[in-house]
Amino acid sequence: MTAFEGKRFVVTGAASGIGDAVAERLLSAGAEVVSLDRNTPTAAVSRHVEVDLANPRSIDAAVEQLDGQFDGLMNVAGIPGTAPADLVLAVNSLAVRHLTEAFFDRLNPGGSVTIVSSTAGFGWPARLDAIRDLLATDTFEEGAAWFKANPQQGNAYNFSKEVTTVYTMTMGLAVIEMGLRINAVLPGPVETPILADFEESMGKDNLDGVKELLGRHADPGDIASALIFLASEEARWINGHALVVDGGITGAVISGVVPAPEI
Repeated sequence: MTAFEGKRFVVTGAASGIGDAVAERLLSAGAEVVSLDRNTPTAAVSRHVEVDLANPRSIDAAVEQLDGQFDGLMNVAGIPGTAPADLVLAVNSLAVRHLTEAFFDRLNPGGSVTIVSSTAGFGWPARLDAIRDLLATDTFEEGAAWFKANPQQGNAYNFSKEVTTVYTMTMGLAVIEMGLRINAVLPGPVETPILADFEESMGKDNLDGVKELLGRHADPGDIASALIFLASEEARWINGHALVVDGGITGAVISGVVPAPEI
């Protein structure tokens, strides 16, 4: 019996990229997988529920369609910074919070929420006060209104991932009281269908520079492996943690070996 035999997971973004790799890994490990996505996945999931993550009513309707309890929620879906800023924040931050909190009652004891954030959110310490203000809003709509009233400098994708990383860290103590865990994986550039969008919004030279330093970009399986680990019993005492999975570039930036990219 594998560690995931008979376990039940919901995966957002399962139709492509990292989400597809996560779904395939879970299925091969014996888990049941339900997909939440706007597109139909190719993985042999047990059920697919169409959802518009930019719309909280669509998220609520999708959750209502789910039967029974689950052992994990994998928030993988996201959109790049080439999309409108309000949409980027809605999908990458507000939807993650909304779905996660709608899911607490659906998770079995010992269950976990695992989120894909990004190393692009490395600037969160400098904006922590603003991020905490946003996270102090109670609803999806209030969060969207806050962002409209408080536009942030730079790429909205970076800010959206700063918010998601901080959300993960701030929720650790709250969820452990429920007998649950929450963690995030922070990838660097990944060879997925939206890599070209990231090259456009963050600068192809920046991403090519990272690739040159590391020898390659990540493939979706590199990131999926970390997500699967965090959702497993092996990670039972890892909680409220933002795990960088980027081949080493963040460590080099933080320690001053290479300069921080201007993204």
